[in-house]
Amino acid sequence: MRITVIAAFVLALIAPAIAQQSPEITLRARTVIDGTGQILRTTVVTVRDGKIVRVGSAAGAVTHDLGALTLMPGFIDTHVHIGWHFDAKGRYHSGPEPAEQAALYGAENAFVTLMAGFTTVQSVGAMSDRPLRDALSRGVIPGPRLLTSLGQVSNPKMTPDDIRADIRKKKADGADLIKIFASASIRDGGVPTLSQEQLDAACGEARAQGLRSMVHAHSPESMMRAAKARCTAVEHGGLATPEALKALADAGVYFDPNIGLVTQNYLENKSRFLGIGNYTEEGFAAMAKALESKDTMFGAALKTPGLKMVMGTDAVAGAHGQNAREPIERVKSGQRPMDAIIGMTSLAAQSMGLDAVTGSIAIGLAADLVAVDGDPLSDITALQRVRFVMKNGVVYKK
Repeated sequence: MRITVIAAFVLALIAPAIAQQSPEITLRARTVIDGTGQILRTTVVTVRDGKIVRVGSAAGAVTHDLGALTLMPGFIDTHVHIGWHFDAKGRYHSGPEPAEQAALYGAENAFVTLMAGFTTVQSVGAMSDRPLRDALSRGVIPGPRLLTSLGQVSNPKMTPDDIRADIRKKKADGADLIKIFASASIRDGGVPTLSQEQLDAACGEARAQGLRSMVHAHSPESMMRAAKARCTAVEHGGLATPEALKALADAGVYFDPNIGLVTQNYLENKSRFLGIGNYTEEGFAAMAKALESKDTMFGAALKTPGLKMVMGTDAVAGAHGQNAREPIERVKSGQRPMDAIIGMTSLAAQSMGLDAVTGSIAIGLAADLVAVDGDPLSDITALQRVRFVMKNGVVYKK
């Protein structure tokens, strides 16, 4: 009787806690690619309160039986411009606009990006990203987890002290990282625009403020300056040399070459951009020339020992939702499919300081899960056939 009474007493104590627990969600798939290079077979992933709580084999009924679909971590794009869009006339919008218009276009881009399987993106980035980021974080609108630089450091006339002050302001404004232009656009030749002293100040102050630094750099000189300044990541590298790539690898700097979407999108939508800013005939000719040489640059990157290559697209107006074209092109250009997948999951999360949050299918991480039709290890285009999307345990597509 005493045992019965004690059991009843304990049950009375814990019953309210049990009642408050969210129900478990279970997903079964015949093939699971965990984001770190491991392949699991006939696996059940259990989710509770938006987190992964169990990964393993289990019999019985499940909430979502994904059958022959391949289950993967939510995709990550380390470089987008979430607010860029075409206006009502179909032209690239580059000037001021009403806040509500900017918000709606950003929300539209966020939605199509999530539906394409990308549950986390990094937008670099305008001040208008901040309310969108915060709304996405609250879960009131559908879209990926969003990190943003809220602007960039791009004025070559700024002194090192000016740069440090600007970075402190961006930190105070709520920036998640610092975007730095160390070279001109490829449309303007990609020449260096910041000195070593300026880059040292920028990346050094970012570190001092607890922020990561992302450097736009096309020329070998600007890439090597970024490596010497111990910046976090270098983007583009359109004119990269083996020496510059080795400098990044030796310094532990992440590299994001953007070979599969951004330039192709510009050329496909030339009439929508032409005549705005530096989108000139000469600029488009420079982009086409850079595209012709991408395999040489990317091939050199693949041959660079220790180079940490993450997946970013530089998605602009017209490209949102097509982000998977980037890893597809990388595989076509010689990258191993598993390496491409790691670059858009666990390695991307690591580069963004989110490896304790997302990027792989592991206990304790956010339930950011995507299922695709087919096996991306044998057919990388399966990444475009997204049939199921879960972010933070909420199903957005099934």
